[in-house]
Amino acid sequence: MTARDLIDTWARRLEAEQKRAASTALDQPMTQVAGRLVQTVGTLHLYELRLPQGSSLEPDTPLSIIPPDDMEPTEGLVLGGHDNVALVQTFDSIGQSCTDVTLVPDRAGLLATSAKRLRDMLAQPDAYRLGPADRLAPLLEATTGAGERTGAGSSILTTVWTDELSVRRQRLATLAIELIRSNKRILVVCPDHQQADALVGTIARAMKAAGLTYKTWVTRYEMALAQQVEGIGVQELGFEAQMHQFYAKSRADKAALRRKYERFRELTPVLAYKGQKQKDLDEVRLLEWRLMTQLTDLQSKIADVNATLAEYENLPLFRRLSLQAVGKNVESLHQYLELYESQCAELKGELDVAKTRINELVPEAAVPKDMRPEFDELKEDIVHLGGTKKIREILAAEEDTNRQAFIQNRRLVVTTAPRVLSDPLFSRVRFDVLIADEAPWIAAAPLLGAAGLVRERIVLSGDTRDIATAGLWASQTAQAR
Repeated sequence: MTARDLIDTWARRLEAEQKRAASTALDQPMTQVAGRLVQTVGTLHLYELRLPQGSSLEPDTPLSIIPPDDMEPTEGLVLGGHDNVALVQTFDSIGQSCTDVTLVPDRAGLLATSAKRLRDMLAQPDAYRLGPADRLAPLLEATTGAGERTGAGSSILTTVWTDELSVRRQRLATLAIELIRSNKRILVVCPDHQQADALVGTIARAMKAAGLTYKTWVTRYEMALAQQVEGIGVQELGFEAQMHQFYAKSRADKAALRRKYERFRELTPVLAYKGQKQKDLDEVRLLEWRLMTQLTDLQSKIADVNATLAEYENLPLFRRLSLQAVGKNVESLHQYLELYESQCAELKGELDVAKTRINELVPEAAVPKDMRPEFDELKEDIVHLGGTKKIREILAAEEDTNRQAFIQNRRLVVTTAPRVLSDPLFSRVRFDVLIADEAPWIAAAPLLGAAGLVRERIVLSGDTRDIATAGLWASQTAQAR
């Protein structure tokens, strides 16, 4: 039997279960539920809800939460619990504590969504890779006992069968490190969220010991139920926590960029005005220098004329004749003197005007000591970011919390198999390797759904004795045989 055959078998089984769930009391509302807020991460909230005696909710079951007092209903997801206590992840807050809450489970909706995903895998073969899943199919189809499932692994399907849980997880952690170093994208699925938290802690600790920054590579898709595992704070590895931190930093960076841009726009006209005034000041100073040069020349000529007049009577005859030959006698020298003095007076008037203008321009052209370095630094940053047009586009763009783009940047994603099969996000992302921790305790349908998302390799881990004990791989067809 191929993977397509198994997928079709399990799709039909899930559809039948969905019809039975819709016609039974599984999805009946639960009233008078009380609870308290355990923690909040980003836009997600974890509540501990106390159900009516004798009631329980299966993990990964979606539900609607209807608070009292006309509060808006919200959606939630069951992550775990014990006895009549359920831990529920919600998308909206319903307060620090709540009483008389009504829960409406949607087990039928979960089954319908899961069956639809399997149908999509059959209807869209180009969108899913079923090659690795074909290697998994014979293992899931075998029903005669554990012996048929303990064959040697291959490059596509690898098994980590051993009795010791700690040994299995250490091997998976070592394998995960090797795959990350090979630049592979890994999807890790677990039977439940408690085991997912435990495996995340083991892998993160091994990566830390190997010198890898696990916070950069590992993400726990749901909110972690444990605070710490093996000394690792698994809460900070939650997908929502990482995304919230990323977008908080992004918003802070955007606010800082906006301040820089606004300051740049504020300084640009100021420095342009100062630059124009400095240009005017330079021109006036150049004019002043020219006037001073002319005045100096005229004053030198006046000094020469006065000296000539003072010594004229004592000049040698030949010198007098030379002066008269060029039109310089006592009378003409006096005329020259008057002309030079009148020109000097005009130049001094122009110089006074120039100095007054210089005194006006100096403070107008003066740039505060720290303004120019600040402007140069801002300009350098803006040029580095692509210029003012690019920055305007960045600032004008609406913030879009793109969960798909964010999860594609994670190298190792840990979740449960039913979440992979039912969450629409996983229909749009692909991985290189699938690691199924405690695989015998994962039902065949979600395991096949996760296998359809990987391109290269599947790794199964667990205890072979649990395969028959759990009985989650046998389809109705196999059971009938």
